[in-house]
Parts: sequence; structure tokens; C-alpha cells
Amino acid sequence: MNAGGLYDPGLQPERTELAWRRTGLAIGVGSLLALRLFPPLAEGRVQLAASLVPGILGLAFAAWLVVNARSRYRRWNRALLEGRREHSPGGRLLFALTLFVMLTAAVGALVIVVSLTR
Repeated sequence: MNAGGLYDPGLQPERTELAWRRTGLAIGVGSLLALRLFPPLAEGRVQLAASLVPGILGLAFAAWLVVNARSRYRRWNRALLEGRREHSPGGRLLFALTLFVMLTAAVGALVIVVSLTR
């Protein structure tokens, strides 16, 4: 432990940041896959534009997630190394990820229902 007694210099903060990075990369790969698979299914210009939206939003969310995870790691690692007491990082990333997954699942279910009723 350091002089303040708050921090064991293990790798837990780094492992957490790497896990968030892997999550962001997985979302990014899924978004690229959506960009590859959805446009050929579109019939008109409006459908083509709509088919690009999930992939683009997914890529933007993945980038946001990776950047925020890295920022969170740097801030918390610095605070722990300096022995400062700070509030916990909170659940902003987890909340955003949960909301993204729920919205993605809802839109996917809606697309399936609409395609089955044609």
C-alpha cells in the first residue's frame, strides 16, 4: 500500500478499463457488421438511409464508451496513486451501456415484428 493506505498497486483499475475497452470494441464490430448487412436489405433511398443509422449510432456509442472508460481509468488511477479520497466513479458507463442494449433490442424486435407482418 502507498503512504495513504488507500491503494494496493494491483492491476484492478487497468483490468476494468480493458474490460470497458473490449466492450466498446465489441459494439464497434457489431456496428460495422450492421453497416455491412443492413444496406443491401433496403429497397429505397429512405430505407437505405434508415439502414445506416444503427451502425453509425453504434460506432459513435462505441467510441464514446472507449474514450470515457480511458478517461475514467486515468482519473481514478491518479487519485489512487496520490492517496486522495474521491467519490466512486458512479454508474454512468454502465447506465449508458444498459440503455444502449435495451434500445438496440427494442429496435431489433420491432424490425423483426414488422418484417414478419409483411
